[in-house]
Amino acid sequence: MIWCRFTRNGRARYGLVEGETISPVEGSPFQEGRSTHGSAKGNGKLIPLSEVRLVPPTLPTTFFCVGLNYRGHIAHAAARGNPVAKLPARPEVGYRANNALIGHEDDIVVPADLSGPLEAEPEVAAVIGREIRHASRDEAKAAIFGWTIGNDVSARAWQREDRTLWRAKNCDTFKPMGPWIVTDADPGEATTTMRVNGVNVSSFATGEMIFDAVDYIVEITRYITMMPGDVLWMGADGTAPIAPGDTVEIHVTGIGTLRNRVVSQNGSAPSRAAESNREERHALR
Repeated sequence: MIWCRFTRNGRARYGLVEGETISPVEGSPFQEGRSTHGSAKGNGKLIPLSEVRLVPPTLPTTFFCVGLNYRGHIAHAAARGNPVAKLPARPEVGYRANNALIGHEDDIVVPADLSGPLEAEPEVAAVIGREIRHASRDEAKAAIFGWTIGNDVSARAWQREDRTLWRAKNCDTFKPMGPWIVTDADPGEATTTMRVNGVNVSSFATGEMIFDAVDYIVEITRYITMMPGDVLWMGADGTAPIAPGDTVEIHVTGIGTLRNRVVSQNGSAPSRAAESNREERHALR
């Protein structure tokens, strides 16, 4: 089953993707009473995908993320002098900000005062489908609603200069996610490929993580309650420099392709994606 969130005529809603169409669904796949995989039926009124805008498939309560979860990425970071680029002894998690989320085909906006390298990082992301605390491995596995794709855009100069990752990772538009959630995907058997302007720049076995999603969910829920709609980005095993004018595509077999263009900030108005996310957050309050 493939779930998406989309806007049409100014309204954001969920739908089921059926080929090149969407069947709108009232409510959320995470509503109480839905099965683990959010079983539901569309309303029968199919809308062409070409007529909608796909927005981030969930707005998480908490945006969890994993860093340095592939051996190749650790070796690459260590070679560049990153002092924390070492094999982790246990699953440890970080966070990102919802304001940075944009959807499929939205623009990544480069701040006017950014200097130094900007890089894309292709990641698979687990979407949580139920409230969970003190999870066993079986409970953690059952709590995964489905899988989507993320691009952990990173401003490396700011990452080195600042004491935290507040702007290096969390600028508006720096976290594309989508295009949808696939409930029966198997990242353990998938390949992640990143293309910039149509050229392959990174490809790796998605499942070759140091710790998998179940490891992280068990560890997180020892201390923190995970809620329906939360996401856990699983890290990358490849990066690529990007700049205004580029188009970045991240493809994960069994899930799909997330595509975004990189543009320069015009300094006059917030991006469409940032403004839309702000309106949606206010509507949820």
